[in-house]
Amino acid sequence: MRLKPSTWLMIAAWTLLVGGYAAVALLVKPGPNLTAFGDVMQCLVPLFANAGLLMNAGSTHWRRNAFWMLLALGCSMWMAGQLLWTYYEVVLKQPTPNPFVGDVIFFLHTVPMIGALALLPHARMTDRAIRHGYLDFLLLLSWWVYLYAFIVLPWQYIQPVTAFYGDSYNHLSLVENIVFVIGLGVLWLRTAGPWRWVYANLFAAAFCYSFGSLTINVAIDIGKYHTGSLYDIPLIASFVWFGSAGFLAFRTTKGSELARAEAPKARAQRTGESSWTSRMAMAAVLSLPVMATWDLAISTAPWVVQEFRIIVTLVALVVLTALVFLRQHLVDQERQRLLAASQESLENLRRLQNSYAQSEKMAALGQLAAGAAREINNPLTAILGYSDLLKDDEEMPPRLRLLAGKIQEQARRTKMLVNNLLSFARQLPVEKTFLDINSVLRGAVQLRTLDLREQNIRIELQSESVLPVLRGDPNQLLQVFYNLISNAVDAMEETRGGTLTVRALREKKNVVLEFSDTGPGIKDPSLVFDPFYSTKPEGKGNGLGLSICYGIIQEHGGHISCYNRPEGGATFRVELPAVAPMLPKLSTTASPQALSTPATSPAPAPASAATTAEQEKAAKSEATVPVPATLATNKQH
Repeated sequence: MRLKPSTWLMIAAWTLLVGGYAAVALLVKPGPNLTAFGDVMQCLVPLFANAGLLMNAGSTHWRRNAFWMLLALGCSMWMAGQLLWTYYEVVLKQPTPNPFVGDVIFFLHTVPMIGALALLPHARMTDRAIRHGYLDFLLLLSWWVYLYAFIVLPWQYIQPVTAFYGDSYNHLSLVENIVFVIGLGVLWLRTAGPWRWVYANLFAAAFCYSFGSLTINVAIDIGKYHTGSLYDIPLIASFVWFGSAGFLAFRTTKGSELARAEAPKARAQRTGESSWTSRMAMAAVLSLPVMATWDLAISTAPWVVQEFRIIVTLVALVVLTALVFLRQHLVDQERQRLLAASQESLENLRRLQNSYAQSEKMAALGQLAAGAAREINNPLTAILGYSDLLKDDEEMPPRLRLLAGKIQEQARRTKMLVNNLLSFARQLPVEKTFLDINSVLRGAVQLRTLDLREQNIRIELQSESVLPVLRGDPNQLLQVFYNLISNAVDAMEETRGGTLTVRALREKKNVVLEFSDTGPGIKDPSLVFDPFYSTKPEGKGNGLGLSICYGIIQEHGGHISCYNRPEGGATFRVELPAVAPMLPKLSTTASPQALSTPATSPAPAPASAATTAEQEKAAKSEATVPVPATLATNKQH
């Protein structure tokens, strides 16, 4: 079986770094050369570890990126302490002092690694902000700094005692490493899938480091350690193992395998895992008075050491309490935001339910209207036929023939409205075809003028005689125009009348339609297309009409906008792209035509019996454009 390049790289690292270090430690006698070799190798192995760990920090999940970067930060801090150690032994060519000034770096390098565990990179928790993770890390860092200052620093600077210093440092460092190892062990046992394998390798690397660190510290205290000895083998192996764990994780995460959904067991345990950081914060704050009480009541340390510890405790109490309060403040803000979002979601759900119920009612009403329209069509056909016969009967007096012509005109108009009702009640699939925008616009105006007889509202249609051909769904575009006209009518009802001017014109390669009313205007035009935003009274609008119109226009490759006019009222502007190969030439003699409909639409000119069928067909093609009944009623302003 052919091995992957990453596998060969790990084999080479284990062979050259670990095996080579062991061979040199066994074959070369202690001296400057072995010391220089050991120091250089211990500066290089953290680089290998960082190379493997940071390969995984390029995902789209900030928790996973931060997890690997914090592990790499711990390795980098250890390398910084090792560089200081190398400076003493290689550059200054003198033994490293004990206590060593860089011991605090060696101690604190594990803190970012413990903080990485608090991020729970295997869990999908996007509701916590990244600033919470920063505060958790600062809280953890502050607490471990306090422990170091309380337990170790007094024997290093306040009253230097090498034996007490070494013993305190070893015990505290061991506790820190054990916490890190136990944390990785818990994650290893409680996760499933690829992350279980990743945590297992990190656990082994951390255990190897803890063992090597303890061994080296004890050897230093008893005077048996020298750089390049076999005591360094577990330490070298731990960093190579950290790098190998990173390479293995990167190979496993290819194809987003680690980004897949958690197992049910992991999801069930997520709540308990995510709450341990808050418990740790409470434990850290509560540990301060306990430590101070122990120092005053039980400790046998000199008074100068006790006084230093009390001062450190007071400073840490202020810092940790401030961090805990800040974290709690952020948590409260997050909970308030989630509560507001939940309330908004419930309100939107209630509106959606009401809208659905209203849509069901309108669907039933549309079916009823369709049935009634079909029944009305039958006698209308007879009226048209008989009126045509009467009008063409030369034996009839001229006055009766004129009345028969008027009956025919009004019957044809009624038939046109009935056909619009039939189209209004249909629910047709989306089908884009070449269409005349003037026909669609006239159909929307005629539908909306049916109930304006007793209102002081006029609709004026101003359209260029020749407009480019569009490609779209006439059913959906009629719905858009009908909603825009209805919104304007509803707004002008508040001012007890007004005029809606509908303009259709050609602008470069687009057809522009403007719906300008003389109503009170819109309070916030920037929000008018947002779902569930409505300025109408409760129960009259559900806030979905204009958002649906926006989506339809976007689907047609156009743009819809809204603004308030300086002279009063609002204007909705719709831009639709024309079909480029079918752009007609602009007519120099064309003038806008106005359709004023305070109560009724203009009656068509009388027609002869021979052209009645053709006129009816033409009228039907002009004004009959289907639109779903369930969506045409979703209006807002």
